[in-house]
Parts: sequence; C-alpha cells; structure tokens
Amino acid sequence: MSIEILRLDAAAPDFDAQLEQLLDRAPEQNARVTQTVDAIVADIRKRGDVALLEYTNRYDRRTVTDAAALEVSKPEQKAAWHRLPADLQAALEQAAERIRAYALHQKLESWEFADALGNRLGQRVTAMDRVGVYVPGGKAAYPSSVLMNVIPAKVAGVPEVIMAVPTPGGAGGDAPNDAVLGAAYLAGADRVFTVGGAQAIAALAWGTATIPAVDKIVGPGNAYVAAAKRAVFGRVGIDSIAGPSEIVVICDGETDPRWIAMDLFSQAEHDEDAQAILIAPSIVYLERVADAMEQRIAELPRAEIVRAALRGRGALIAVRDLQQAAEISNRIAPEHLELSVADPRALLENIRHAGAVFLGRHAPEAFGDYCAGPNHVLPTSRAARFSNPLGVYEFQKRSSLIECSADGARPLAAIAGRIADAEGLHAHAASARDRG
Repeated sequence: MSIEILRLDAAAPDFDAQLEQLLDRAPEQNARVTQTVDAIVADIRKRGDVALLEYTNRYDRRTVTDAAALEVSKPEQKAAWHRLPADLQAALEQAAERIRAYALHQKLESWEFADALGNRLGQRVTAMDRVGVYVPGGKAAYPSSVLMNVIPAKVAGVPEVIMAVPTPGGAGGDAPNDAVLGAAYLAGADRVFTVGGAQAIAALAWGTATIPAVDKIVGPGNAYVAAAKRAVFGRVGIDSIAGPSEIVVICDGETDPRWIAMDLFSQAEHDEDAQAILIAPSIVYLERVADAMEQRIAELPRAEIVRAALRGRGALIAVRDLQQAAEISNRIAPEHLELSVADPRALLENIRHAGAVFLGRHAPEAFGDYCAGPNHVLPTSRAARFSNPLGVYEFQKRSSLIECSADGARPLAAIAGRIADAEGLHAHAASARDRG
C-alpha cells in the first residue's frame, strides 16, 4: 500500500485556498464530550472522593474502594525507579539534567529601580503555591512528559507539585507504569495520584478530601481532558488547550531523504490527527523524500497511524526558494519547525512563529521531545503566533511594587488627580490629592 500525501505547489493559483484548507484545524468542541465533562466536573465538585472513585473505576476499569489507595507513596515511586533497567535510568537522569539546566536559564528574578522623583518601582517574582501536572497514560506511558512538566515547576520554586496519571486496569491490572513513577521520583513530584480524565482535572481544580486543590494545571491529554481544562479555567490557571502534534520541515534538498522521511514520521506516529509537512524548493527532492517514506514506513510498528495522519493532514509543498518557504511556515506557525538547510541561522532571521525551532541537519525534532533541554510542551494549532512553550515562567507570578516618598508622591498626586477627574472617579482623585 503506497503512502497517500497531498502535493502542493506554491506557484499554483489556488495554493492559498488549498493551504488554508490543510491548516483548518480549529478545535471542535464536541457537544457530547462537553456535556459529559460538565457533568463530571459538577459531580466531583459536589461529591468529592465518592464521585472520583466511581469515575475512576468506571473509565479505567478498576476496583478501588478507598480513595487513599489512589496515591502512590514516595517509597513506591522509589521502588519503581529501582526496578527500571540501568540504561533507562541513565537516559532519564541525563535528560532530567539537561531539562533542569535549560529551565534555570528561564527563571525570572525580582527587580527594582528608582525613578527621577526618588520613588522606587519594581517587580517581585514569586512561585505558585501548588500546581497540578497531568500526564497522559491511557494508551501509552510518557516519562518524558513527567520530566518536562515537573522539573520547570520545581526550578520555579513551587513547594508542592501534584501529579495525576491515569492507570487503566483490565487485563494489565492496576499497576502504574514503572517508567512514569520512576520519572516522578527523579523529577521531584511531591504527590502522585493514579487518576485520569476529566475527573482528575476536576479534582485538581476543586480539591477533594484526598487530592488537594491546586493553583494551576498543566500537561496534555485527550479531548475529555482538554474540555475539562476549559471548564475549570478561572477557578485555576491552565497552560493551554493542546491540539494534535505538528511538524514542518524546511529543507534545501541536500539532507538525506531517509532522515527527513523519518522526521516526518516522528510526528505522524502520534495519532491520526497529527500533521507533518515538508517544504522544499525542489519537486525532485520532494519526490525523493516520498520514495524514502515508502521504503522506511515498513520499519514502523505504528505504520497504519502514520499512513492515516499523512493522508489526512500531511503535505509536500514545492516553493520558489527558502525565503518563500519561511513565509509559508510563518503562516502555518507550527509546533515544531526543522530548518534542515546549509545555513539555518540565516534562515532563522525570517522565522517569526514556531513553538520550537531545530537548526541544521543534525537536530531532529525527536531530540526536543526527550533530552535536548527545551520543553516539549508547545503551542499547537497555529497558537505559536501568540503563545509560548511551557517553561519556568508558567509557574511564577509577578507582583508590581510601588513605593513613594512624601516628596515623590506630590507630582504623582497632581497627575493622578487630573486623570481621575476626567474619568469622573472622584474618590480616586481625592485619594491621590491627599498625598499632594
């Protein structure tokens, strides 16, 4: 079975319309999902642990009778860590070290300065008190997501990080994944609960007798988790509503086509809605990559998922030159962008919108997913136009500082009083002028 993937030519008169159709990924709020989630959130808020156990047993096929059994203790996390193969321990430790080193560069600091009137102005940075980290776990285990979400929070100085991860029962039993629990132990998660779905998000937002309420919830999840994050936003902060994974590769035609084929597969294998796009100034090269995809797809256990993703959301785009490739990439605003070209730094000057940019032929997106250092929680669905990767700053708050001396207050009193008069806010004006 050959791979089906859309071919586009930027010189075609209908290219803009075709590109927009390809990028039409506006998140659909399924009415049934929203209705189900709203009911779960309301029920958790009303009945707490009782409802949490009911939903956990129903959706995760478990038989838990005591909510306390949902928590995985530190000794259990430590034991899971020690059960991991030595080579996996080493890989996780090295990844954690790199993620932590990068996060330390992101940490915001407090600052102050004196203005010309002698007043002191500034910004005080503090960490959130408690955050919730959601780690997907229904179909697969993601220890990398544990590291990427927990480590920045701890670097920010969050005293308590609460982690929730679904642990489906059934044929596999109720045993949490050792790699996930081991990563939680390594990253420093303070408490870990084996709950998932909308019920986990609701419990983190409102709190139950067992699970404490948090100030912010981060981490990706399925449609029910996304809907639950929408539902609780305002009660708590959230990082974003994550959509399907995306990659755009801009190549000058000189990178091994087999490498590029696998780079595209690396995102397409996530799920059928993932998007993989290659842009190059050579139709001949695009077809060489298409041939390489035909050859290499047999290597993949998830080949059918890859085929479906490429058929539904993939594209090979021919352009005039690399400048036009950059312009099209900016319109896409991808989650991941590879600049697989001879001079990636020069091309980077033309890139304005991307969650993460991978420079050169030897920086595949997979490095970013696991161990390069920057976070792999990135804006999707063109949100890179206005939002940022997850980072330490997501777990820090900024408070403005204003300190005035008697002499420094007088000029401000006149300014504030006059503007308050114009707005008709007389108490504001009087309050300001009292200091004049």
